[in-house]
Amino acid sequence: MEDQNSPGDPAIATQTDRRSLFRLAAVAAAASVASPRSSGAQDMPASSPDLILFNGTVVTLDRSNPRASAVAIRDGLIGAVGTDADILKLAGPNTQRIDLKRHTVIPGLQDNHTHVIRGGLSYNMELRWDGCRSLADAMAMLKAQAQITPPPQWVRVVGGFTEHQFDEKRLPTLDEINEVAPETPVFILHLYDRALLNGAALRACGYDRNTPEPPGGTIVRDSNGEPTGMLIAKPNATILYATLAKGPKLSHEDQLNSSRHFMRELNRLGITSVIDAGGGFQNYPDDYKVISELAEAGQMTVRISYNLFTQNKGGELDDFKRWTGMVKPGNGDAMYRHNGAGEMLVFSAADFEDFREPRPDMAASMEGDLEAVVRHLAAQRWPFRLHATYEETISRALDVFEKVNRDIPFDGLHWFFDHGETVSSRSIDRIAALGGGIAIQHRMAYQGEYFVERYGAAAAEATPPIARMLSSGVAVSAGTDATRVASYNPWVSLYWLVTGKTLAGLQLYRPENTVDRETALRLWTQATTWFSNEEGKKGQIKTGQYADLAVPSADYLSVPSDQIKDLTSVLTIVGGRIVWADGDFKTHAPAALPISPSWSPVKRFGGYQHAEPAAAKRSSAKDSQPSVLDRVSGLLCGCSKSCSVHGHEHAHAWASPVPASDLKSFWGALGCSCFI
Repeated sequence: MEDQNSPGDPAIATQTDRRSLFRLAAVAAAASVASPRSSGAQDMPASSPDLILFNGTVVTLDRSNPRASAVAIRDGLIGAVGTDADILKLAGPNTQRIDLKRHTVIPGLQDNHTHVIRGGLSYNMELRWDGCRSLADAMAMLKAQAQITPPPQWVRVVGGFTEHQFDEKRLPTLDEINEVAPETPVFILHLYDRALLNGAALRACGYDRNTPEPPGGTIVRDSNGEPTGMLIAKPNATILYATLAKGPKLSHEDQLNSSRHFMRELNRLGITSVIDAGGGFQNYPDDYKVISELAEAGQMTVRISYNLFTQNKGGELDDFKRWTGMVKPGNGDAMYRHNGAGEMLVFSAADFEDFREPRPDMAASMEGDLEAVVRHLAAQRWPFRLHATYEETISRALDVFEKVNRDIPFDGLHWFFDHGETVSSRSIDRIAALGGGIAIQHRMAYQGEYFVERYGAAAAEATPPIARMLSSGVAVSAGTDATRVASYNPWVSLYWLVTGKTLAGLQLYRPENTVDRETALRLWTQATTWFSNEEGKKGQIKTGQYADLAVPSADYLSVPSDQIKDLTSVLTIVGGRIVWADGDFKTHAPAALPISPSWSPVKRFGGYQHAEPAAAKRSSAKDSQPSVLDRVSGLLCGCSKSCSVHGHEHAHAWASPVPASDLKSFWGALGCSCFI
């Protein structure tokens, strides 16, 4: 693998070594001196670009050149940014040209905290309720999937949604789950507060009246002592982790396919980079073999910087001593590289963000446990991150960090807190003084209603205090904390940052604690590079940076604010290579990936469920994706083919007034076959 400082990208673009980048920068600098009039064509090296995007609105986030209409890309890097006239004249005989048709272009989105490595191992066997607006639709999906999932596999809905997103504003009952899936095990994770299991799943897990109460959770029981199927996380999510881990895994080949599909799903939403925060039951290096294999094969379409998360309570220091002898920060290449320690450093400092439960008090041993690990990391010059939801945890951790810093100066070492929903102004200043950062995520978009219920609307008005963080000068960036406690959809986060609303529309924040759209976009792009130790390499559409770009389905800067959460990408480019294309750019789409196993929910339902207008649901298959109802109907229908007008929603057609007597127009022009 390449050195950490190499801009080369063997998985995505033609290899480019450091000397190439220096040569590119030198040519650009010389041209700029020769002709300061334009920052466009002069920035391009002598040879022609591989790809030119033109006739668009390019939001560069480069303050020296904030807007442009065209971009030239060569060897996986941005070669020039400027006007159509300046950039198009750089084209050579082999340059690919894409007319943007006035679409807006933004830097590729970068999630500062996600669990994509772990999530990729199971993505293909998860039924995603992310974005689903109706519990009725969600349950129809569950019923259809239960009928085709073979034993001993489960149907798993593993987080990414909140009951408040449903029109019904509730979770399904256990009776409803058992009715639609009487034989197939079903596991439904709601945030990190509870899980719902049907009778078949209880049997598969071996939970019965004799099962002892587990640490870190509650098995809800009926009057006879039998488990009902409800598992409650109290005071942490250990029982939820442990129960999910009992289910069957995909084969190695299916995990490879699953990880590729998850990355393509992220590309569909405009994500080009993530920082992976590790996770429970994600052991290094065993559970990293799949992503490492994809990296070696050049099959990654999302850049991943990964942190290592301790796995052994009481043995945290041993974990990090072992890992610091195996890998160094920056090891890897531009697509897959190590980024340090965390988010879990020690179990005694883990304050899980379940706002349905009271704030947990950290153990008295927290400071001693944390100091031992942080001293080791600081001595090894390992960047680190720490999960911390509450001010009470943050202030105690800062006592430790300040103590270690006096003996082993951090001196530019990038360290930060994750989440920080209730961090105080004093702690923000202490973080800034230590040269640290705060990585915020949109968990309040999913749990804001619970926070208000417990602590009141006034307490929620600056949770987290985003404006105060930004004004302090502390490093701040944005992400999701997907895939369980929130969805991986970055547009929900951007909507939350701009509007201050939950996914269900509850207004949490006053205007002074929201940010403008460009600031929110910077938090999702340029700002994240400090947290991945890649400053200046990406995050802007600027000469010499990685050619990582996204074209939103509508203009992010002008679309009505409540519609931001429904945006997708119609063109996503990573390292100069098109990794996703749809809509006006569908002809540029990469080859379709087969989906395995054959019963995968992704094959039938995809990932994030976007609401569609009724008219769109009735349009022809070639113009739109089938609706959730049609996909469910297809599974339950059993007919050999769908109607080109109504899909498998034959009942809708049969109940509708249609000109069936006019065979020429009805059967021919419309092509409806519901009555054949």
